[in-house]
Amino acid sequence: MIPHSPYLTTAEVADYLRLKERKVYDLVKQGQIPCTKVTGKLLFPRQSIDLWLMNHLEGDQQSRRPVPWVLAGSQDPLLEWALRESDAGLAMLCQGSGDGVQRLLTGDAMLAGVHVIDPNTGRYNDSQLLGLSGMRDLVMVRWVVRRQGLMVTPGNPKGIESLRDLARDELVVAHRQSGAGAERLLRYLLTKSGLDHEKLNLTEHPALSEDDLALAVRHGEADVGLGVEAAARRQGLEFVPVHEECFDLAMRRRSYFEPPVQRLLAFARDTRFAERAAALGGYDVGELGTVTYNA
Repeated sequence: MIPHSPYLTTAEVADYLRLKERKVYDLVKQGQIPCTKVTGKLLFPRQSIDLWLMNHLEGDQQSRRPVPWVLAGSQDPLLEWALRESDAGLAMLCQGSGDGVQRLLTGDAMLAGVHVIDPNTGRYNDSQLLGLSGMRDLVMVRWVVRRQGLMVTPGNPKGIESLRDLARDELVVAHRQSGAGAERLLRYLLTKSGLDHEKLNLTEHPALSEDDLALAVRHGEADVGLGVEAAARRQGLEFVPVHEECFDLAMRRRSYFEPPVQRLLAFARDTRFAERAAALGGYDVGELGTVTYNA
């Protein structure tokens, strides 16, 4: 019996896949099977092996239209940095979780960054709520748990301390576009606090990214906005934490094994990545790489 461990040895993975060990070594040499090397010893992540096996059971992948190397969906400062530093080769087209989901469905993106809360349960990234329940090869991988809160100008001159302050008539509130995870979160938190979104004094135009929202506050176009701590720090803003959320990467199963995705996830296991996450602030990377959904 294969022991229940997150990693398998070469002998264990050979037994699991009903292959000879020599064949496993051949697959490793060809870069065809997911593995990692620790102190000279090959280890095979169980979750990745299960995904690899299911992917090969789904038939000829060559007949499918190639998926462009694009990461769509929501913006995340740590993800943006990791894409550059890992040389993953993924282009970014981040216009909110809803847009990312649509591009994933149409085959116009390889990955979609999502952080969509279920207003009824408070849980994140449910495939049905996202509109991805019909994708039979959907896989979602945890990127980070990150801190959301109120971005305010340095010194917090308006004395903003909680969500309830957003209802004050004199405050201008920066906001995200419809369909963005941050906009859904704002509505969810306002409802929990007994506040009406329609009564807020919102900026005329929505911000299309975390950085755009932070800049709106920084440049005086708004007094406050809901966003992630890392974006607030990057623009020199003060931050009032209010919520922690799950940010995941959604993709088709075959995309998990594509070089850009594997390069990105491998880089995220490096100590340099953990140091950057700590420096940016507001990130918990303890679950990074965990498969949270496998259709």
